[in-house]
Amino acid sequence: MKILIADDSGTARMFIKQCLEISISEDVEFLEAANGQEALMLLKVGGVELLVTDLNMPVMDGRELIRRVSASPKLNGTPMMVITSSGNEARKQELLDLGAKVVLRKPVNPMKIAEGLEAVLTTPEGW
Repeated sequence: MKILIADDSGTARMFIKQCLEISISEDVEFLEAANGQEALMLLKVGGVELLVTDLNMPVMDGRELIRRVSASPKLNGTPMMVITSSGNEARKQELLDLGAKVVLRKPVNPMKIAEGLEAVLTTPEGW
């Protein structure tokens, strides 16, 4: 399994990775990106089975990343989980409408991330 974590904070990427490692029993390869543009390039290489992204990033933000992934015939089946400190119910619905499977509000903990992962796994379009 290959998971891409997109967040401009190296500390946040490390924490999310650790939480996912706790939640997933199979071998996982993690890719990391500091912004949406880097993430999009890594997605285009192929093989990513889950994108976990922040919203507030430089160069290309998470909202635009989600929009581009959803609009791409090659990438639009990629399950996406958003972890963000910004937003409200309207923003959450907008992200879900754009193609995110799960939106989690920071601060997150291993339990919240595990629940988000379970939600991604149980959606019909997910894994």
